[in-house]
Amino acid sequence: MTTILFDLDGTLIDSTEAILESFEQSFERFGLSRADDEEIKSLIGYPLDIMYEKLGVEKELIDEIITAYKKHYRKISAQKTTLLPFAKEAIDKASKSATLGIVTTKTKRYSAELLEHMGIMRYFKVLIGREDVQNPKPHPEPILKALTLLNAKKEETYMVGDTSMDLESAKSAGVNPIGVTCGYGTKKELENLSKNVFSNPLEAVRFIL
Repeated sequence: MTTILFDLDGTLIDSTEAILESFEQSFERFGLSRADDEEIKSLIGYPLDIMYEKLGVEKELIDEIITAYKKHYRKISAQKTTLLPFAKEAIDKASKSATLGIVTTKTKRYSAELLEHMGIMRYFKVLIGREDVQNPKPHPEPILKALTLLNAKKEETYMVGDTSMDLESAKSAGVNPIGVTCGYGTKKELENLSKNVFSNPLEAVRFIL
């Protein structure tokens, strides 16, 4: 049976406002200069520790600043996160003939809360979050863990994502990489890793099924 794994941010949901606001609050909390919004957006998809490191935060401060980020993000995420256009239609269509899962670098707990709030958690048989793995995307571990839990075959599995990390993870795990341009990666970056790149998740699902 076909299995479709989805990334979250930039693939199914838009939480840009919540992410940027939480970064702003965390930088202010520790008296650091505010990071540029475009630079932050270019890093969405990486785990928070890597994002903060790439934004110049000293390593010994990263755990504390992530705690501050998560505290604020949890307060605002439900109100400031929306489903992307065609995401609900894609999930509805895919669920009729495929097994669905989520593979994200977001925290599993907060991801599940968001998906429940949006009324779509019930569609997904597995949710792999940052705390479920030692090595996040672009490492293959998150996808391989999802495959194991779903007892899915690699050749029948597709990973739909909006960044090069999603597609690199898919290729390394031996599943089919599918890019969508509705998120944070560029079309050129995605096309370098997959011949199958679409404008939104519904187009991707139509291609898969």
